[in-house]
Amino acid sequence: MIRSRSRAWLGALGVWAALLVAGCASAPPAPGAPPVGTHPADPWEAFNRKVFAFNDALDQAVLKPVALAYRDNVPELVRRGVGNVLGNIGDAWSAVNHLLQGKLESGLNMGTRFFVNTFVGLGGLLDPASEMQLTRHSEDFGQTLGKWGVGPGPYIVWPLFGPRTVRDSFGTLVDMPFEPSRLPATETGRYATAALAVVHSRTNLLAAGDLLDRVALDRYTFLRDAYLQRRQDAVYDGAPPMETFDDEPEDGKAPDAKDAKPKK
Repeated sequence: MIRSRSRAWLGALGVWAALLVAGCASAPPAPGAPPVGTHPADPWEAFNRKVFAFNDALDQAVLKPVALAYRDNVPELVRRGVGNVLGNIGDAWSAVNHLLQGKLESGLNMGTRFFVNTFVGLGGLLDPASEMQLTRHSEDFGQTLGKWGVGPGPYIVWPLFGPRTVRDSFGTLVDMPFEPSRLPATETGRYATAALAVVHSRTNLLAAGDLLDRVALDRYTFLRDAYLQRRQDAVYDGAPPMETFDDEPEDGKAPDAKDAKPKK
């Protein structure tokens, strides 16, 4: 156990060392973009861009080629089964988060989905629950924290783990013990499962990545804004609160004529 923890710490130090070596290179902002660090949700943008560049280089050199090989050499039926099993394991923790958020009905639906796919769908290899209209609605602990009023905090890009907010970073720490990679009894099995989950997820993003390369002038800004919007929608179940402006009253009512500022 001590030796395995030592290897993990050495690996983490190696990642940070590589990041520091590559720290002089960062993802440059697009021409005409706002100055770095002025986005209200991204005060650490200068640091985040360096980590983004490191992650992107690692993805292009290692992860994307492996994902392409996985897609091209593993039959689609097998890949679908892998996705079903990984998703089914995640459904159990999603059900818990639904209940933690006070969503009793959807929590019971997700629990039923997990039960059906586990015992009828051969351990999750098949997905009969979807045919029963038990749709997957994934929830994580970051969403649970947001549901109970914890603000997102600044945006941050972590080495290897990618984009998070401060709230989602703490949520990820709670989510980790319930990931599929924790199920195997051996250390080798856990590493293999974690690697398979990462490669499978990256394979599902190949088409989106190609589209992003064609349409985004600044990939960092595009991904940051998309992540923040997606997480806000997830916390509020697709119905985030309307933005208010400084000259707008908090109750949403129009100001009285006597209080209106004269137009020049």
